[in-house]
This record gives sequence, C-alpha cells and structure tokens, in this order.
Amino acid sequence: MPQITVDGEKSFEAPEGTKLVLAIEDAGIDILHRCGGIARCTTCRVEVLSGEVSPMGDEEREALETPDMIEKFRLSCQFRVESDLTVKVWGRAGEKGMEPGSRPED
Repeated sequence: MPQITVDGEKSFEAPEGTKLVLAIEDAGIDILHRCGGIARCTTCRVEVLSGEVSPMGDEEREALETPDMIEKFRLSCQFRVESDLTVKVWGRAGEKGMEPGSRPED
C-alpha cells in the first residue's frame, strides 16, 4: 500500500485508488473540503511535495484558475492515491473555524 506523509506530522498507508482527500480524512487529519468533492471550492487543495499523481483534469484546472495555483496545488478530491506521496494540506477546518464539509463521495 502507498505511504502518505502529510505536513511531516503524520505518515499512514492508504489503499491504492483511494481519493487523497478521503485517505487524509480517514487518517484523522483535519482537512477542509466544502463542495463534497466536485472540484468547485478548492478548499481541499494540497501541495504535492513528492510522489506521482495523475494528470490534472479539465474541471480541476478550471477550479484552480490561475497559473500560479495550477503549478503549485492539486485538489485532493480530484485524484487517487497511486504511489507514495508527501503533501502539505492548505486548509484546515479547525484553523478556519469551519466544519470540514460533507464527505466527498468515493
């Protein structure tokens, strides 16, 4: 199983094919995800520090909008774990004083 490391705070295994946002949430890590996994809000964005991820789709590219965002971030609801990854979570529900949002569909 691929090994996921988040912000250097926690490492865990996740089944291959799991949406990254769900793997992070299931590991007990606070991650914001307001739109339910449909690439509309960009709150679940992560910076991929190492590892391989699938190419960005049109919906994700449109949601991130600017070249700076597209070059730096991925939406964790829009790709599945395929290999070991090290990521930095952009938004934490607790830090923003918000509920994470409805759980994205698998």
